[in-house]
Amino acid sequence: MASITIDGIVKQFSGNTVLQSLSLHIPDGAFYTLLGPSGCGKTTLLRCIAGFYEPDAGRLLFDKDDVTRVSTHHRDIGMVFQDYALFPDKTAFDNVAYGLRARKVAKPEIARRVTEALEKVGLGQLADRYPAQMSGGQRQRVALARALVIRPRVLLMDEPLSNLDAKMRLQMRDVILDLVREAGITTVFVTHDQEEALAMSDRIAIMDRGRIAQLGTPEELYGTPVNSYVADFIGSANVLPVTTQPVASGNPSHLRYELAGRSLDGVLDGGQQIGAKGVLIARPEDLSLMAPAPHVPNAVLGQVIRRQYLGFKTAYRIQLDAGPEIRVELHAGNTVADFHAGDKVQVLVPIDCRVVAA
Repeated sequence: MASITIDGIVKQFSGNTVLQSLSLHIPDGAFYTLLGPSGCGKTTLLRCIAGFYEPDAGRLLFDKDDVTRVSTHHRDIGMVFQDYALFPDKTAFDNVAYGLRARKVAKPEIARRVTEALEKVGLGQLADRYPAQMSGGQRQRVALARALVIRPRVLLMDEPLSNLDAKMRLQMRDVILDLVREAGITTVFVTHDQEEALAMSDRIAIMDRGRIAQLGTPEELYGTPVNSYVADFIGSANVLPVTTQPVASGNPSHLRYELAGRSLDGVLDGGQQIGAKGVLIARPEDLSLMAPAPHVPNAVLGQVIRRQYLGFKTAYRIQLDAGPEIRVELHAGNTVADFHAGDKVQVLVPIDCRVVAA
């Protein structure tokens, strides 16, 4: 097992800088996720860690070992690919045994470790099957067993669940987490699926154009995004332009802002100076709906455009008077009266909703 230190990594392709002096430390045994849209650099960073790409600048360390120029097969990594990358002419047993045979492990030890690895991923009875005889979920379990059986210092996973159906993705999340926690292996997981990232990670690095936009726990990224990019990527958020009016209250984080013709109270993220223009971040589940009268503080007027009943919640689209659309979600058990398309409403915006730089 090993910690990973990425120190000022730069990677270019044909003059285009994909990783821009990126630095990150991943502690020994941690499960870190690189999250972001296509083209943000997350897979390029993973491939630099794996040794498939050599960075143009910067250093990469496993513990204190500089592996920046070390070839892939000498880095002692396990890799799980999106497309499984199994040998089609080898059985599940032989696919899992491949890395051990390459390391010249004794035959009795190979048999013991491969059998144990297949049992752990629930495929003990399928050792003699070929990949073509298996489902996608079973093939991914074989790929996971192959990566773990060599007991690598670092486990790298490149969107390993994207080819599975929704039910199988949920099952494989638990399988992966159980196995890497038991093994204590430092894991770097790449995905564009925010739900996977939130459900599985110790910490998440949200990437934007070759840089880390924010690094934090799932709770930190969801609850306190540093900017509108992060807020819009993690979870569902209303990201609304507002005019800010800092107040002399003695509290540097308190401000007033104007939204849809109303002056509301809010929180300025970290006391940062953002000028007269800012962005309100309001999660749909944090908002409430009320009848249009009597007026209540920190509320804006609007009209219901659409109502969608989803069982555990009811989702609304509201057109604010003289303002943008806003989404509101009322969860089951909410005692606020129900509303329908065409109804006039007040949208109550909590005072702790944050305003960040645009």
